[in-house]
Amino acid sequence: MRLVIFTEPQQGATHDDLLRVAKAAEDGGYDGFFRSDHYLKMGDAPGLPGPTDAWITLAALAVQTSRIRLGTLVSSATFRLPGPLAIAVAQVDAMSGGRVEFGLGGGWFEAEHRAYGIPFPAVGERFDRLEEQLEIITGLWETPAGATYDFDGKHYRISDSPALPKPVQSPRVPVIVGGHGKKRTPYLAARYATEFNVPFSKISDIPAQYSRVRAAAEALGRTEPLTYSAAAVLCVGRDDAEIRRRAAAIGRDVEEMRENGGIVGTPAEAVETIGRYAEAGASRLFLQVLDLSDLDHIDLVASEVTARL
Repeated sequence: MRLVIFTEPQQGATHDDLLRVAKAAEDGGYDGFFRSDHYLKMGDAPGLPGPTDAWITLAALAVQTSRIRLGTLVSSATFRLPGPLAIAVAQVDAMSGGRVEFGLGGGWFEAEHRAYGIPFPAVGERFDRLEEQLEIITGLWETPAGATYDFDGKHYRISDSPALPKPVQSPRVPVIVGGHGKKRTPYLAARYATEFNVPFSKISDIPAQYSRVRAAAEALGRTEPLTYSAAAVLCVGRDDAEIRRRAAAIGRDVEEMRENGGIVGTPAEAVETIGRYAEAGASRLFLQVLDLSDLDHIDLVASEVTARL
């Protein structure tokens, strides 16, 4: 099982906060440092000093780290045009020496669109745009050097593109698609993704969603295997008092987190829960860290959990 630190900076974080967490994750031997791509806080969090742009953040971290993989879980197809987004991700991949992964989704948080003047179409159109963006972005990256790329879709049209720059990773940056949808989501993952992620679910619900993706891949005749992953909130402590202190700091209930697939409890309990994710079919786990000031939390899991996996 590979463990990734996953952050939610829209809840309140500066770049310096994110850099400290990314360096702690790198020093702790984690597989990656990922962040959400949101422009508005959720719930009662203060959200100060305000949002940071995901790909600007990752560009900076690309030259401020040396080993850890970097990515989004997930960027929204409503936020950016596919051509410029393909350029940005390829550039960050080059800046990192080939350590970037690209999560893309259809977008869901209507309030952040209103708050920053971003169009928010109906769900069907958002999925249509997501599919076209996945085809365009992967198509641009995979176009042979010296050739051009064209696309004529309902929402985007590309003509005679030189399809540059190319990412360092060949033929393309790894693509992550995730979600709980039963039809279009498995299809999009099977057609375009390197990895499929189920976010914040009961562990017992995960195998069925993985099976839907495998069935979609078989129907498409796909031969390249996907990586299967999951995301879960992290709340680990050396004893019950520390566990409950960390839960209170993020405004969550210990039992509620446990019931909904969280990695919650002592290091030994965390190892047992991670084992259940492995039995469900996951080979990578995104650990949602909500208190970015608590670097001891990251260090504890690195020293007391990963060593036992």
